[in-house]
Amino acid sequence: MATPINITLYRWAGQFGPFKVKIPCGECTLTLDILKDTFNHELSDVEINLQTKEWLSHWWEPLKFGAWHAPIVVVEGKLISQGEAMNRGVLIQAVINEWRKRQSLQGNIIFGKAGCPYCQKAQQALHEASISFQYFDVIKDSAALYRMIPEVKAMIGPKTPVTVPQIWLDSQYIGGYDALTQWLADSSTSQSSRV
Repeated sequence: MATPINITLYRWAGQFGPFKVKIPCGECTLTLDILKDTFNHELSDVEINLQTKEWLSHWWEPLKFGAWHAPIVVVEGKLISQGEAMNRGVLIQAVINEWRKRQSLQGNIIFGKAGCPYCQKAQQALHEASISFQYFDVIKDSAALYRMIPEVKAMIGPKTPVTVPQIWLDSQYIGGYDALTQWLADSSTSQSSRV
């Protein structure tokens, strides 16, 4: 099991010396709701350690990240949001970027999208080869999109556009549909030569 991703939310509340915050912050409450809902849906497979702190009682902590305006969200020591309700996509991307450092893709995976003929061909080719796999639609599942992009960019380079399908077999990056057909042909040839 991977180490949990540490996230800290500093919300407009707390006390410092004679100063005390008594007015609730609507954006802080909304941000906490967005965090919890995202953890329960898009990031349900990621172990999260969420710590909520009162900004005025800990005002010096977010300053080291350059943050001063609550709500402040910090993921693994990196500021990702301040001064407004949390952007769900920014949160997902930040968490997935940390998660991929701790846990590599495992098994047989196709990242694709509905209506993609090469995604359909890749699925068909694996079915015909009796290879089980997990399929993730990167349009419908933003966590899958944010997981796929950095993994693929690490293989193909930061300037090369990412297309679908993107395929992993036996936890190893294969590439797209053309690379899959080559991999299947090579696997078939190596099995034939062993017989």
